Amino acid sequence: MAGLLVLSERLLRHNNSMQEDAALPARLIDPFGRKVEYVRLSVTDKCNLRCFYCLPEGFKGFEEPAHWLRFDEIERVIGAFAGLGVSRVRITGGEPLVRKDLPQLVGQLAGLPGVDDLSLSTNATLLERHAQSLQRAGVSRINVSLDTLRPERFREITGGRLAPVLDGLMAAKVAGFAPIKLNMLALRGINDDEFEDMVEFCIEHGFTLRLIETMPVGSTGRQASEHYLDLQVVKQRLAQRFDLVPGFMPGGGPARYVQVRGTDLRIGFITPISQHFCATCNRVRLAVDGTLYLCLGQDHKYELRPLLRQGISDAGLQEVIMEALTLKPERHEFREQPGQVARFMSMTGG
Repeated sequence: MAGLLVLSERLLRHNNSMQEDAALPARLIDPFGRKVEYVRLSVTDKCNLRCFYCLPEGFKGFEEPAHWLRFDEIERVIGAFAGLGVSRVRITGGEPLVRKDLPQLVGQLAGLPGVDDLSLSTNATLLERHAQSLQRAGVSRINVSLDTLRPERFREITGGRLAPVLDGLMAAKVAGFAPIKLNMLALRGINDDEFEDMVEFCIEHGFTLRLIETMPVGSTGRQASEHYLDLQVVKQRLAQRFDLVPGFMPGGGPARYVQVRGTDLRIGFITPISQHFCATCNRVRLAVDGTLYLCLGQDHKYELRPLLRQGISDAGLQEVIMEALTLKPERHEFREQPGQVARFMSMTGG
């Protein structure tokens, strides 16, 4: 009974908020008053690397391609979100560049009214050959996962080669992406001797650095959490070598930034464990199979693919999205229930 009362109160707050905003353009407000304006769109759950914290070695349980949303279906869903006030879309995976004809999809999404910020997360192994076409199609900025600058360590973490990643980064610079952000997962006992080196690398090349705490998403994420590092400690350590001052970068993400004085380098700290940012969460995730996940750290979800293939109207799709948003939880429970999320990160979308 108590659970039903809590849900009723949440729905009442949500409905009151929607009534107050009735005179304004349609927008997505969750039951806790947070405006959702950011969709992370996974175009594949497959990846050409095997980072130990994301996919188990030898894993083959990927979604059947017949279950992937087609480009026209993706365009409809993102168009529905854009009509509800979503302006930011990030294309993710798996590794999104293994999806055939991705620049075509980018062009379709870039042309949607209301989509003002179209970005891409990638491991950059295939970026050298695709950078120019992606930039021309409408991707303005990219995030690249890079946990180490040492080739042998890169192989140990990912199973792949570092050289193509560096080539992809240089191609992205030439193509004119701005900003280019490097996402480095902080791993105690694995790469915690490289933070200063990564700062210097980013200063040299004009990249932005974002350090990320490990999260217990799936069995691989829980394995990585054995190497958890509190980024507050890392920030204090960096401040002993670099003159850090408050910084800012526009964008829809949760990073808290500092700047290295005398340079253009911003360093972002993404702290889902030590300083969670759930109170300002502005995003949802659309998996490649059309599952809408309302929280990375919870199992709340809504299946859109069956509705799309049953012929739902655009107006009906927007109604379903608004209904799904009532399921968005207040916060994750990574600390309280670290084993709660069984799916791998690649299944959800990065």
